[in-house]
Amino acid sequence: MPEKSHLSNGSQHTGSPADQLREDYEKAQSLFNLQPAIVQRFIEAQARQIAEAFTGQATRVHFTLPDKVVTAAGAAPLAVPQGEREQTVGSVFGQVTRHIVHDGVRQRLTELEQSPEAAVRASAGLIRFAGSVHIVHNMLPAGRGVTYATAEDDEIPTLPVSDGSDGESAITAATDAIAEEGGADSGRGSLQVPYVPAARRFYLPQWVAFDDQGKLLVNSVNEAEAHLASMQQFLTFLFAARSLAPYIIADEDYQKKRYGMLGQLVNQGRALALYQTNEIIRAIQARAAAQSLNRGLSLSLPYFDDQSLKIENHNFVIIPAGRIMFVPAFVVRAAIEEQAKVAQDTRFSHSTRKHLLAELELLGEAFETADKE
Repeated sequence: MPEKSHLSNGSQHTGSPADQLREDYEKAQSLFNLQPAIVQRFIEAQARQIAEAFTGQATRVHFTLPDKVVTAAGAAPLAVPQGEREQTVGSVFGQVTRHIVHDGVRQRLTELEQSPEAAVRASAGLIRFAGSVHIVHNMLPAGRGVTYATAEDDEIPTLPVSDGSDGESAITAATDAIAEEGGADSGRGSLQVPYVPAARRFYLPQWVAFDDQGKLLVNSVNEAEAHLASMQQFLTFLFAARSLAPYIIADEDYQKKRYGMLGQLVNQGRALALYQTNEIIRAIQARAAAQSLNRGLSLSLPYFDDQSLKIENHNFVIIPAGRIMFVPAFVVRAAIEEQAKVAQDTRFSHSTRKHLLAELELLGEAFETADKE
């Protein structure tokens, strides 16, 4: 971990909340760097157990405080009382009920940080710091350096900005590996890159399922959904690190990974919802042609909610159940009515509302054309 200037344990917070979190982060990092190497490795080993339990489905976790810690620059190491060293969170009852240790770990660390023993307080803070750093630095892959632009009237940067190094060949198939000359490996011949240019503009190309035209780059929608789940888990781990130690947001790697993955997830989530909407339109058109929609029609229109960061469904009725002949105008009318409702629904963020309205407009336009034919 990079060295930082040591801060006094008695330093006071000043400035904005962001400044306070950075001060807390640097203070925790400084205290960790004061420890002898053998103590650092011991703390990291205990922190790994906590981090893995914190991000998984564990019901019980055991960790041990170091025998001695340095609590301030220039001070001699203080012994941790033997009776305080062994710590267990969870119980047999928790194992039966599948109670997750997430809240228990945070509570136990907070209790230890309020101990009258300075060595115990320092040890708990060191394990909290090392645990959050382990989640961010070691449990999540590092990605490409990316820049996202914000679409007009949007709130989240989601449009990858090309750096000019990903030009696409007209003869390259979507699933082909691409041979690049030079670049970072100049002098080594061509480099096989197993991702199409559209994917390489994102933070982690291996989880990109749609290009900028909404074209499916993977073999199936199920695979696209699996990629979305991987991106959601990535951010869940980052949020877990923040929950364990809020000041981790001041960590440079945290900022890079959050920015890179949030833009990619929202972009790909919206693309998946739009793809599924187009599939729904085609399915309705096929069923209408086969005259199998004369007993009613209800829709669950998928959309990506950028607050919950997952695909949600907007449910509404187009034709009530009963013997009513299907007419394309019914879909147009229902789409217009739902647009009016969504436009006034305060539960949606501005950008989610815009995304859902665009899908409803697409639905209406598809059947408005059919009604005029």
